[in-house]
Amino acid sequence: MDRLRQLLDTAGPLLRRVDALLDGGGAPAGHGVWAQLRRVRLLSGDAAHAVAALRPADLADAGPELRAEARAYAALAASLPAPTQWSGSAAEAFEDARRRTASHLSGDGDSLGDRLRASADLADDLVDWMRTTREALAAALADVLGSTEAITVCADEVDPLSPTQAAAAAAVAETVLRTVADAYDRAADLLHASSVLAEPLPEAH
Repeated sequence: MDRLRQLLDTAGPLLRRVDALLDGGGAPAGHGVWAQLRRVRLLSGDAAHAVAALRPADLADAGPELRAEARAYAALAASLPAPTQWSGSAAEAFEDARRRTASHLSGDGDSLGDRLRASADLADDLVDWMRTTREALAAALADVLGSTEAITVCADEVDPLSPTQAAAAAAVAETVLRTVADAYDRAADLLHASSVLAEPLPEAH
């Protein structure tokens, strides 16, 4: 079990109380937690478990495998035979087709090899993002577990009408949700930067 899972097990009762207070009585008007709730659209417990469900190890091999496929395309492009034993218009047409096919497989422009390498870079970036996000949430949970707000939330029975408990719950939730929201904004930036990968590859001409 990694650090995030351990801390989430420990923080589970706290987050359940926090979410019960926010769900039952809301947060103080104007509190920063409202902005984070709009960004994440989840309560703190669900948001934390969503991050804990990220499994970077499952994607760790994707980058090397995609780069190996890109090298295979490059080797295939290099192996296409040129018409060295014949000449004329047919040879010229064949050579033109060979060059276009080689460029499509692994050229300097937008080729299959380029797409594979870009996909490999994205896979590596997502693995790093998942690891960083899990580490950031673990640090946030460690902070809230040691906070005075956590003591306030856990000291008595849950009372949604208690302003003191509501303020403490909002502070804990804001810390957790901001960490998750900032991480998911970084993921959105990664995916936006790689949106070209979703576009069809130009055909060889």
